[in-house]
Amino acid sequence: MTGSGASDARTAVEWLASVAPDPDACRWEWERNPHGIALLPAGRLWDVLILPSELGYPTLDVLSRLVDRPGPVLADFGDARMGFFVPPGTAARWLGTGVRGAGSGTWIVVPYPGRVTGGVRWLVTPDALGTLTDATLLELAMHEAAGQLARGTRESGTPSSGI
Repeated sequence: MTGSGASDARTAVEWLASVAPDPDACRWEWERNPHGIALLPAGRLWDVLILPSELGYPTLDVLSRLVDRPGPVLADFGDARMGFFVPPGTAARWLGTGVRGAGSGTWIVVPYPGRVTGGVRWLVTPDALGTLTDATLLELAMHEAAGQLARGTRESGTPSSGI
C-alpha cells in the first residue's frame, strides 16, 4: 500500500488494537503472527452481531445500497458466519432470532487489516474513522434481505442463495 491507503490501514490497526489489554503487545503479535490474527475483546469500542452467511451476504448487499460504506464486516473460515461491527451495547439489547452477539465479556478473532489470512477475513475493512454499522439500519437491511430470500424461495420452490 502507498499513500493514504497505508495510513488508513495503520489507523485501523491502531483503532482495533486500542481495545486490547496491551495494545503494543497486540500490534507486535499481530504483525509477527503468520496467521495475522489477534483475539480482541468486544464491548469497548464495538460489538459484533454474527449472522449466518445465508442471511449475512444479502444483508451486506442491502446495506451497501443504503450507505456509502458500512462498518467493518468479517467472514469466518468456510463462510458459515459473518460479523457486523456495531456500536457497543448493541449485543446486550439484540433480540433477533438466529443472530448471536459478541459484546462486553466476549472476545473475537480479528485479522490484521489488509492482510489475507486464509481464515477469518475482512469483507469490509475498518476505516480510519472507526465507522460502525448503525444497529437500526442493520436490522432494516436484515428484514429486507430476509424478505428477498423468502420471495426467492416462494418463486422458485427451492431456497434462494441470496448471493
